[in-house]
Amino acid sequence: MNNKLVKIGEIILIFVVAFGFIKMFAPFAGDNIVYKQIVIWFANILMLFYVWLGIKLRDQKLSDFGITFNKISIKKGIQIFLISILVFIAAIAAFVLGSIIMANITGIPESPDMSNYTFLQNNLELLFLTLIGTYIVASFGEEVIYRGFIINRLIELGLDSKFGKVIVIFISALIFGLAHYQWGLMGIVQTGFMGAVLGFFYLKLKKRIWILVLAHGYMDTILLIQMYMSAN
Repeated sequence: MNNKLVKIGEIILIFVVAFGFIKMFAPFAGDNIVYKQIVIWFANILMLFYVWLGIKLRDQKLSDFGITFNKISIKKGIQIFLISILVFIAAIAAFVLGSIIMANITGIPESPDMSNYTFLQNNLELLFLTLIGTYIVASFGEEVIYRGFIINRLIELGLDSKFGKVIVIFISALIFGLAHYQWGLMGIVQTGFMGAVLGFFYLKLKKRIWILVLAHGYMDTILLIQMYMSAN
């Protein structure tokens, strides 16, 4: 299991599995954007299972990826919260920077394609349900997959030097951006920049992934509330 080709294959396979799942079940959703979103969520859950299985087969621990469930003190909790706010601000700044760069390249202040979330408009019940699902699948799931899994597996390929880690952050950010292809080109660039910042903090904070999960959750909450209020 330590062969580099096997590790590269493991990284590629996780996305082949997810993409195949979406292609297989998306037609059953038809034009219903809620069902389409559910299909994507289940694809992410499948990816999380794949990550967990890989950890078990390698005889690794969840803590190797920064996933711990230890009790923390109130003081520690406040510290985690404050750091997560800092990460959130930096990630938002990167997201905006991606928008500015794209606007200067294309000459058009394009917005990401968020049409898959129109079902939230003026629907408070769906907003709460979507927030719960998003916290599990996106806030937690994407950090485990795109930071924990991707970054650690790439570093295991021998990219553990300072320059190697820069390459790892870039690759993980690129993959994270491409995973949001449904948001259009603007969305890919925006999430790519955001992913680079989250990847940087993942390594800088010594894999304290819960801080990134919180920061990611703040961003998802703002996004979904914006979608909910867009009808007004």
